[in-house]
Amino acid sequence: MFVSLEFVFFRLHGFLINFLMLDFLNLSGKTFLVFGVANRKSVAWHIAHSLEGQGARVVYSVRSDERKKSLETLLTGRPVFVCDVEHEGAAEKLAAEVAAAGHAPLQGLVHSIAFANYSEGFKAFHETKRGDFLQATAISAFSLVEIARAFKPHFAPNASVVTIGISSLFVTPDNYGYMGPIKAALESSARFLAKSFSADSEVRFNVVGSGPLKTSASAGIPGYLESYLYAEKMTFRKRALTTQEVADTALFLLSERSSGLNGTTLVIDAGLGSNYFDREIIQLAMRPAAKPLEIPNPKAPNPK
Repeated sequence: MFVSLEFVFFRLHGFLINFLMLDFLNLSGKTFLVFGVANRKSVAWHIAHSLEGQGARVVYSVRSDERKKSLETLLTGRPVFVCDVEHEGAAEKLAAEVAAAGHAPLQGLVHSIAFANYSEGFKAFHETKRGDFLQATAISAFSLVEIARAFKPHFAPNASVVTIGISSLFVTPDNYGYMGPIKAALESSARFLAKSFSADSEVRFNVVGSGPLKTSASAGIPGYLESYLYAEKMTFRKRALTTQEVADTALFLLSERSSGLNGTTLVIDAGLGSNYFDREIIQLAMRPAAKPLEIPNPKAPNPK
């Protein structure tokens, strides 16, 4: 069968383009440390899985031996370390273990750690307990500072550190409570780390400002489902943000393709933050209030 040279060239050109696009981020063969995998729904897992799909080597850090055991099937054959960032000195211990195991230098690190004590349910912000606020701050925000300091000797000169924040620090959702100010502290810490590290390296720190996601962690927030569904209505596309979309943004920030970004936040919210005056939402808000449903009382006398 005769095959034209034009056809062969076309097929080779297509193959070459696909090959180059697959390696566009140039992550293959590089080593990244990912904090915060809890299960298949977590942001950290989507990022780690995507990194592996690009040919990168991923080292995992989880918060406890119990969590490590629960992830045995998911993380089979992968290097997994335990680090509870709530405890002072845990990050330094982890850095020494990771380096001793031969996983340094690191080309990047993902900080996807957050915790808030919602065990007593929803409370007004002014009723936040000191212990709860300080614990959540240590785990969710200051841990980034401790981890960065511990791994500074083990970063490649141009490594990239990415942490997961929220899409807006100006909104005040009742059910998110004191985590709003703590996420603000996390974002500010990333900027200050970017400046601090710039004195003797080109290690970058950036934040992925994510809109509401459907994760196991978010399920523990009181009233989150209603907020999530409302946020979905507020997006331009009327479809919720996906965890994979957040992971894709993180991969870009971890790659050399984002070398010009440092100390910044990339907001990914499908237009949520720019759609306050959505026509459909306005119509729903302005329609007459429905009358309360009257449930007959079987013990009441029959008016007839």
